[in-house]
Amino acid sequence: MPQRSEGLRGPARASRSLVVVPVAWIVAVVVIDVLAPPDVHLGPLLVAAPAITPSFGGPRTVGAIAALAVLAQALIGILRDPDALFSANHQAQIIALALVGICLVVFCVVRDRRAEELMRVRSVSEAAQRSVLPPLPSRIGPLRVASRYLAAQAEAQIGGDLYAAARTTSGTRLMVGDVRGKGLTAVSDAALLLGAFRGAAHRQAGLGELVAYLDRSVCWDLMEPGETLRPGETFITAVFLDIPDDRGAVQMISCGHPPPIVLRDGRPTSMDATRPAPPLGLGELTQARYRVDRFPFEPGELLLLYTDGVTEAREPGGPFYPLTERVTGWTEKDPDRFLHRLRSDLLRYVGGRLDDDAAMIAIGRPAEPETG
Repeated sequence: MPQRSEGLRGPARASRSLVVVPVAWIVAVVVIDVLAPPDVHLGPLLVAAPAITPSFGGPRTVGAIAALAVLAQALIGILRDPDALFSANHQAQIIALALVGICLVVFCVVRDRRAEELMRVRSVSEAAQRSVLPPLPSRIGPLRVASRYLAAQAEAQIGGDLYAAARTTSGTRLMVGDVRGKGLTAVSDAALLLGAFRGAAHRQAGLGELVAYLDRSVCWDLMEPGETLRPGETFITAVFLDIPDDRGAVQMISCGHPPPIVLRDGRPTSMDATRPAPPLGLGELTQARYRVDRFPFEPGELLLLYTDGVTEAREPGGPFYPLTERVTGWTEKDPDRFLHRLRSDLLRYVGGRLDDDAAMIAIGRPAEPETG
């Protein structure tokens, strides 16, 4: 809250300083109108003062400027011709100016209420994101880790993409997934799988047993009583990794998910599964057997996990984002710097807006043991 208050002080000061503009406009119109020839009337220009005030001020500021404009209109009449103050024409100008001011005040009240509602919605969304999908810690055992989540809708902050990590006695267990669909249903399904993974990943079961358990959880829980979807219409693609603390090979099970990429000295290599499993939620229908693949992950290399929101991002009518081609030659060793560059490059490629949520995780195994 203190940070938010400090962030609002700058705009508040700017608003107070901008009040000088409509006040100066009112003074200028009054002076010029009084000094102008009798057949020249500039009073109607006073409406510009309250009209521009909502761009930087609230209802009280707009009301004050509107009242000042009405008084200025009356002052013009008194100074130019006291008898004309109560003429039908002058009264009509004063009434019209007052009505415009009232309408602007009502507009500001409605606008500010909607802005407050949107701020509350965003606060709830941010709290939900921190609760359901908090950023991964920068250090997990000997690994350096960075994560990014890009929501297709900025107001939503969170969608159906997910990731999680858990420590075991011998290494780190990671998951990246993507729920079919969008909206609150996708968020609910993502939270369900995350909860099941966090509850089971610490067990000493093998990776295949863990994935089989998660598949059963998805099959049981995604199809709630009264659900209109048929079995097989709801599923989650995911990739699961066991990364040992030593220099042993990484174990992987891919459930219909894009393959991880290992970068070594700027050269990316896709770690495709030799026999990928079906997405979670379809295992019981297909009687899937989860085969563990292995690949090396040496010190000094960078491991990238992502969802299809990255590889399927594109401009309207343009080609998909060529991930391996774009990252070729990137030599960043720090996961956070690498993802910062990847995020900037991705958004620049699509013109600043994604059509689907995207999640990214970069993992680095330091070449030398880190202390501290």
